[in-house]
Amino acid sequence: MTRPLQVTFRNMAVAPVLEEEVRARAQWLETFYGELVGCRVLIEFPHRHQSRGRQVHIRVELSVPGEDIVVSQETNLHFTFGHALAEAADTTLAGQHDHRDVVIAIHDAFDVARRRLEDFARRQRADVKTSRADAALVP
Repeated sequence: MTRPLQVTFRNMAVAPVLEEEVRARAQWLETFYGELVGCRVLIEFPHRHQSRGRQVHIRVELSVPGEDIVVSQETNLHFTFGHALAEAADTTLAGQHDHRDVVIAIHDAFDVARRRLEDFARRQRADVKTSRADAALVP
């Protein structure tokens, strides 16, 4: 990447574990397309909703020559009833989130980004699949 990776955390404290995971996944993307110009990642916890539970929003913006690829994933974090009781009873847990579930959400977002990046690379190389009907027309 010609521009440095940008990782932004919103409505949560900076988590070095999550930042390292994002860096590893961004390097992983470079194995699929080596001409990445830049990558920006946003990890945020929107406002809480009683009916939907705690959500995490992951946004991955990939800059490639001539285009930007944007992936926006919103995932519900699944907490057990015991987690909710412990968090309500202990105010020191109020700002902490279960990193394991956020890492899974990061992986899901980067998997979608990989597929879109591979599609972009195919379009750039002009690798277009032809249907059997089109192949029958070619002499």
